[in-house]
Amino acid sequence: MSNTAGRIEPAITDIEQLKDHPAMARLLSWKRDAITEAKFDRDELTITIDRAFIRDACNILKPEFNFLSDVTSVDWLPSEPRFQVTYHLLSHKLKERVRLRVMLPGGQPTVESIISVWPAANFFEREIHDLMGIRFIGHPNMTRILMPDDWEGHPLRKDYPVEGYR
Repeated sequence: MSNTAGRIEPAITDIEQLKDHPAMARLLSWKRDAITEAKFDRDELTITIDRAFIRDACNILKPEFNFLSDVTSVDWLPSEPRFQVTYHLLSHKLKERVRLRVMLPGGQPTVESIISVWPAANFFEREIHDLMGIRFIGHPNMTRILMPDDWEGHPLRKDYPVEGYR
């Protein structure tokens, strides 16, 4: 446990120190260049993947991390890259969780769909597209899921007007 006598251990961001974690080991043996950064903090591992490799990285991890529990996104406006898409994976066998995240530019927020790996990503990706405007390339039905079809804009973006467009 990270908390020793009420003290929180510092985060580990050195990929070399994290190479024995099951998810990190699999990804490192596959393609080191796909990993742009990693962080182990409070017993949680987050691995940042180059957006060009997210679907392949999910395929590599799926034999061990068999369950996609969530896909979510963040708008970091005014920072660039502006958007973050986070995939929460679970290994029932290892009783481990890992987060994969992809950073996307504000001007072209696109990333490959992972429906071919986990069909459960379908509605998560549609919701993110609907509310944040991030496109998932290869998604078979990239249509709105929460907002009306004629709705203008993406209401969870930080630059979306509080009362909508008028």
